[in-house]
Amino acid sequence: MLREDIAFHVRTLLSRPDAEAFHRLMLSAPVADIAESLLDTPPQRVARLLQPAAPKEAATLFVALPDGFQDAVLAELPPATVTALVSAMPSDERVDLYHRLDTAARQRLLPSLSRAERDDILRLADYPEGTAGSAATSQYTTIDSGMTVRAALRVIRATAPDKETIYVIYVVDSDGRLTGTVSLRDLVMAADDTPLTSLVTASSVTVRADDPDDRAAEHIRRYDLLAVPVVDSDDKMIGIVTVDDAMDIDKEQDATQLARYGGTAALGKGADLDLKESTMRRIFGTRLLWLVILTVFGMITSTFVAQQEDILAEVIVLAAFIAPIVDMGGNTGSQSATLVIRSMALGQLRLRWQDVWFVVRRECAIALALGVCVAVLEVVLANFTKSGLDSDVLMVVGLSMLICTALGGIIGAVLPFLARRIGTDPATLSSPLITSIMDLLGVFVYFGLAYVFLGHLLA
Repeated sequence: MLREDIAFHVRTLLSRPDAEAFHRLMLSAPVADIAESLLDTPPQRVARLLQPAAPKEAATLFVALPDGFQDAVLAELPPATVTALVSAMPSDERVDLYHRLDTAARQRLLPSLSRAERDDILRLADYPEGTAGSAATSQYTTIDSGMTVRAALRVIRATAPDKETIYVIYVVDSDGRLTGTVSLRDLVMAADDTPLTSLVTASSVTVRADDPDDRAAEHIRRYDLLAVPVVDSDDKMIGIVTVDDAMDIDKEQDATQLARYGGTAALGKGADLDLKESTMRRIFGTRLLWLVILTVFGMITSTFVAQQEDILAEVIVLAAFIAPIVDMGGNTGSQSATLVIRSMALGQLRLRWQDVWFVVRRECAIALALGVCVAVLEVVLANFTKSGLDSDVLMVVGLSMLICTALGGIIGAVLPFLARRIGTDPATLSSPLITSIMDLLGVFVYFGLAYVFLGHLLA
């Protein structure tokens, strides 16, 4: 079904909610496209659409909506519909919603749920947001290691309708500790009387519930898994993080790193800025804080430049080269930092000396070669565009460009490792911050060389 057709059917349903028509639409169109067509619709109209629908279908569409839109729609639904909707949601989505509710809304919701649902929400909600435990779903299938294939398949058939995935079955002992996994394919292909122990693969890939959620996503990506089991401190399974959850985590991480690298992320452990969800006051405060930090760097740099009035008065043309020289160091540093942060995100680089040395060794050669190229180019262009330049001035300009370019590349490559070492996200050392650092170092280098080659003019 084309998106234009989906939008037409959605508009029809919004004007005349029809449970049977909604059911047919959910069967024939991707849920993501249906959700996208609702984003410009007032929440109260979306609530009228979901209210007569089957809870399972309503929940499937509801979880595809953005978090802020979910909250607005939920506020328009009657309590009975809210209870049915939350009960039909996947357990990890329920916990995410529970985290966003205020205390009064939580107190209204919990008593209306079944005891099992209530206990499941409270158990997973104990784990802080951003951890693997908070991202885990409890809708997975477990079987006892002492079963035969026939008994295991009987358990799977009985419990499968309530599970998020059944392609990998988790084998646990009597205490709930994970002992291994078995694929549904192996179970189906094996003889009914085959003991399960002969099919089980020992499961060594797990994450702790208090690990960062991006570690679960990294394991799924590294080991090509459909889901990774999450265990507590006693090695008891509490849930799984599925591949679709990992994609959401990666998407959130990408957005967070982009914000941090652009100098617009919140400091500390607060939520990062969101253009639509964050308040104007929060956006203003966070952006102002970063600009204040960068302004301090800029003021230190400008103060140092102002103190060089003696040599600038003698060789005024030096002022024309300050901007391109210090900018080149910042640009080269940003390039290097971007490459290192990307490799860290892909798991190619870790915080260990051999990786640091590998990066420094390569970046020294590359940055030096880049420095020679841009220094020669700068000298040639300066000679053609500014007539009458002294050879000492060209020497200062060329060497400054070479040193600043090389320094920028090396510092930009090392700073992400330093950030990891002190426990900070490498992306926090954002492009503006690297540029400000290199501005300061650049003027030190530039005027230091100016005094070496042109200091005799001050006598």
